[in-house]
Amino acid sequence: MAGRILIVDDEKDMLVLLQRIIAEDTDHRLVTESDPFRALDIFKQQPFDLVITDLKMPGMDGLKLLNEVKKIRPKVSVIMMTAFATIETAVEAIRQGAHDYISKPFRRERILLTIDKVMKWQQMVNENLALRQALAESGERPLIIGSTPLMIEIFERVRQVAPTMATVLITGASGTGKELVARNVHRHSLRCDKKFITVNCTAIPENVMESELFGHVKGAFTGAWKDKRGLAEEAQEGTLFLDEIADLSPRMQTKLLRLLQEGEYKPVGSEITKKADIRFIAATNHDLMQDIRAKQFREDLYYRLNVIHFELPPLKERRQDVPLLSHHFLEKYARVNQKDVKTISPAAMEALMMQAFPGNVRELENIIERGVIFCKGSSLEVKDLFLENDAGPLAAGPFNRPERLSFKDAKDQMIQLFHRQYIEALLKESGGNISRAAELAGIQRQYLHRLIKEAGIDTVDFKHNSENG
Repeated sequence: MAGRILIVDDEKDMLVLLQRIIAEDTDHRLVTESDPFRALDIFKQQPFDLVITDLKMPGMDGLKLLNEVKKIRPKVSVIMMTAFATIETAVEAIRQGAHDYISKPFRRERILLTIDKVMKWQQMVNENLALRQALAESGERPLIIGSTPLMIEIFERVRQVAPTMATVLITGASGTGKELVARNVHRHSLRCDKKFITVNCTAIPENVMESELFGHVKGAFTGAWKDKRGLAEEAQEGTLFLDEIADLSPRMQTKLLRLLQEGEYKPVGSEITKKADIRFIAATNHDLMQDIRAKQFREDLYYRLNVIHFELPPLKERRQDVPLLSHHFLEKYARVNQKDVKTISPAAMEALMMQAFPGNVRELENIIERGVIFCKGSSLEVKDLFLENDAGPLAAGPFNRPERLSFKDAKDQMIQLFHRQYIEALLKESGGNISRAAELAGIQRQYLHRLIKEAGIDTVDFKHNSENG
């Protein structure tokens, strides 16, 4: 797709260089200007698909020019160039509406790839206007539920951010609905008719992560008996959701940074570089700034991911949403299980409102699903919920009355009990040293840390016992 590009830089040599690079390899029509004020006048008089501007310029810097052109044509794309700004400044440019930023000196391939991505995005905008209108008019129910001010603000920001190309970072405790927010961003994006691919950075072992993400060629390693497409290729033109991003190894963090920054990757064992046209969304329950200080997460990767940030509140901070969520899950699981359960009794709702919900929305969903399964009438009662603060079989111990549980519930509780007992034994043996415990178990430290957190185990107790033993 050929388009019109306005290039603004107070260094005339840079204008000549950019004009030569772009003119040699593309059919785009170019206008160059060294004075940002004159460039703004030109922009007012002529239509442009893209503005490429330097950040540091006398009289009017790139951020000011960005704001001015966005006031005139909000949908125009802007690429910011800088040799001076910190990463934070460049990210701030994206937050203010820039499509991307490029650091000087840049590689020829980098500028051409970025321009190509912008032009494809512009084409996608035009092709999806009708689709977006249809979605807006359909009145589809959102994937995330809530009526508190916190959640309403998230809904509004999702709608605002979704149609852009901005990378999104979603943080919050386990069970708060991070993947649902990611799916909502994709659902309302210009890529909603393409694939939404999830990469679970915890579940995939480190030694196969690169192959899973980037694919491999036949003969790349033992067992690679044919070429394999990676998840990055599966997500081409769609959205790649990187769940539990903090659990990526340092080596994979470096490779992922190249994918985000350069928009390219190599399958394992291949010398061919592939281009990626992907919307990235990442999620974690970690405090990434703390991980950065502990040298466990790359700071440059963090800034690449943290363009748009959603912090999801725990359910205890949005307790007013419990009735709305409960009825939503009731309707869902009554339909799935073909049960004629229509309401939740006042006593059952009061009991739900009193719960602490350390597992957040996921815990509430599990309670309602279990209640629907056990319910014998049309109304969900307290006895159907088996709440932990209730005198039901779950409160008396997970296997005190196994005949009262479904096979799935009994199995899930057995796994939870095993996890807790096994992890406690590991920590006791290692004196609370997580790295040593992970080594004994033969699993990744990050995965063990997640299991410890989910089980609610405090490693300090084991360190104390070790010191006093």
